[in-house]
Amino acid sequence: MVTKGAAVSAAALALTLIPLAGTSYAASCSGAGCDNKGPVATGCDSEGVTTPREIDNNGRVAQLRWSAGCSAAWVRVVQQSSNPIYNATGYIEKYNSSGTLLKSLSVSFPSSGSDWSNMLGGASYYYRVCVSFQGDEYPLKCSTKF
Repeated sequence: MVTKGAAVSAAALALTLIPLAGTSYAASCSGAGCDNKGPVATGCDSEGVTTPREIDNNGRVAQLRWSAGCSAAWVRVVQQSSNPIYNATGYIEKYNSSGTLLKSLSVSFPSSGSDWSNMLGGASYYYRVCVSFQGDEYPLKCSTKF
């Protein structure tokens, strides 16, 4: 009888460790605590949205992504050019209310598909994304601030 009781207790414990469908997990950072952390590793990407702040520079698209739950932003870069021979970089910039640039992070555009930068956090800041190219082939282009 002791063996049966132990087996039932073990089964009950195992069932409590299995997450239910639709269970959400809290992100592992918030605000400035997300600075230079990855949106996927922290869970912030799971409810991140693409804002209207997007810039296209010759088929290289930089999208400003925002996670309200984490109060953090990052740049997602998407290669849409059929001729990705030029090295391009996407940036996210963080500004204070006076317009002073506080921090900037970057990510290189992949030869195809998309990639993203680490995050910059804090709801009381302004963010923008930019696309630049190595050399003088195309000018720097940036979105408006969000």
